[in-house]
Amino acid sequence: MGMGDMGAGDMSTGDMGFSWITAILDSRYPEDERYRMAGHVMQLLGKQLDFDGPGRISHLNDSWVDPLVRFLSLCEKFHATDSPPLSPHPESIALRILSISPGSAHFDATILPILTSTLLPTHPLQSRCLALKIFHMFKSRWFSPQMETVSDEDIEKILQAVGDPFQLTSDPPPQDGPGNPAGTADHDPMIATAVLIEFASSNRWKQHLRDSNFTSCEEVLSTEEGRDALKRVLDMVADGWLRVPRELAKITTAIERLRELQCSNTVEAVITWTQDRGIGSPEDREAWRLIQPEV
Repeated sequence: MGMGDMGAGDMSTGDMGFSWITAILDSRYPEDERYRMAGHVMQLLGKQLDFDGPGRISHLNDSWVDPLVRFLSLCEKFHATDSPPLSPHPESIALRILSISPGSAHFDATILPILTSTLLPTHPLQSRCLALKIFHMFKSRWFSPQMETVSDEDIEKILQAVGDPFQLTSDPPPQDGPGNPAGTADHDPMIATAVLIEFASSNRWKQHLRDSNFTSCEEVLSTEEGRDALKRVLDMVADGWLRVPRELAKITTAIERLRELQCSNTVEAVITWTQDRGIGSPEDREAWRLIQPEV
């Protein structure tokens, strides 16, 4: 039975498709041939996998991550020579599939240069929204031991590419009708901003943050509506703070770094969220004074 005989959203369709892609990437064909053949398989996957309908894919098989990242790395080499481009572009399909990942245990730091490139507004696919969503979905992996081997230069590059998450470019319009996998990404930039706030609590990341990462956030958080939005997002994504011992110390570290960056509205919003959540205890006097100066 061929891929075209399987129903939309069938996970076995993806398993078969990614087996083909892996075989192609591991073959001895010239690199441009591997790119072309794997791209056609990715297009077939885009037509078969349901992203938006009632049978849509809601999660990503771990076994799909490695061939996805390898294929995306190959795509990055052929932007200038892929003329005319395949439509819908297979890289857009691959990004859309990766964007439903909850952050794979099979994380590989080779995704960093892919995201760094795709996040830029100058990227040919104009898929910054999708890239920001992937950046958030892999949040837990940014604090993993694998990141210890990543150079400061590479961390600096990805944070520069993330820039101000509220500064978005429009993803390409749908090309193939309903369920088109190259369509726009539904992603709230406040979620990416919350990840940056958590980065401020990490010694590995905080030194690479810049005030320009929070320019629009500072403006949004000048309103009550914006502050409420951030608190809702922090409730949803700040599990890294809430599941570790001495979470107050980590939040204090974040606040100190945000103060250094002169992000006063962000600092105030994080302090209010911390108080509302009841994080910390009266015994944490020294750390608590940094969060509640009036104590």
